[in-house]
Amino acid sequence: MKTKQPEQSNEATPVDFEKSLTELETLVQKLEQGDVPLEEALKTFERGVALTRQCQTALRTAQQKVEVLLAQSGKSGEETVAPFDDDEDADDAGR
Repeated sequence: MKTKQPEQSNEATPVDFEKSLTELETLVQKLEQGDVPLEEALKTFERGVALTRQCQTALRTAQQKVEVLLAQSGKSGEETVAPFDDDEDADDAGR
């Protein structure tokens, strides 16, 4: 009898991201309470660092996909969207 393998889809990453982010928020709340024993706090912090890395990787992957899609739409003659530039805050400060 053949077992069904979980399907890999583009939607797996957002679900993993959301779960990781939710778990990370829970860990932060736990640590902020301040009543966690040192050993448990260290383990919790270590897990939080791992979750942060997972979230950053998922966000980088999503950003790369967006950039590829924008590059493809630019080649096809469609309207393109300028990449996000965080320097807008600096422009606003100079006004």
